[in-house]
Amino acid sequence: MSDQEQTRPAEDRSPPESEPTPPESERTPPEPTPSEPTSPERSAAPRTPPRAPEAREREAESTRRGPGAEELEDRWRRALADLDNLRKRYARELPREREAERAKVAAAFLPVVDNLELALAHAGADDRGAIVSGVRAVRDQAVEVLRSLGYPRYEETGVPFHPEQHEVVSVVDEPDTPAGTVVQVLRPGYGDPGHQLRPAAVAVSRKQE
Repeated sequence: MSDQEQTRPAEDRSPPESEPTPPESERTPPEPTPSEPTSPERSAAPRTPPRAPEAREREAESTRRGPGAEELEDRWRRALADLDNLRKRYARELPREREAERAKVAAAFLPVVDNLELALAHAGADDRGAIVSGVRAVRDQAVEVLRSLGYPRYEETGVPFHPEQHEVVSVVDEPDTPAGTVVQVLRPGYGDPGHQLRPAAVAVSRKQE
């Protein structure tokens, strides 16, 4: 070993002392790192398009309806369709019903016409009483037809005047009869009160003063 090597100071291999950490109050905040500029398209949150008033009303209506509303609406539509079909069917059947009723009435009067023709055929006979009896029989037959159709004949006298059955055509003095009494039937009526073919034309007694 040479003299130079003996005189060289030994290298200091101890770890370097670290600098003392300053207190938090003396620390300098780190400078902010500049970030990339963001475009308005990226920064803006996606917006939901506003709902139309009709959509809001439909949604509110469906909320108010609750369960079973669609079924009730379907039943309502079916009922309307059935009612419309019934109305159309009635409109088609009404003329046929009227025609059938007219044919029924006409058929009921055919025997009356036949008997009138027989009475006319015997009009030249010498027995006038037979002719009168035949005509009276035809009249009674026609009255019976009207009764069977719901219009009975009435020609009563001595009954109180009834405005639904009688039509006053004359007022007479009858001292022994209460005022407003039917004393004579000038034309018979047919039908019941409230269901008349025509009222009876009558003469009633006057009130005595």
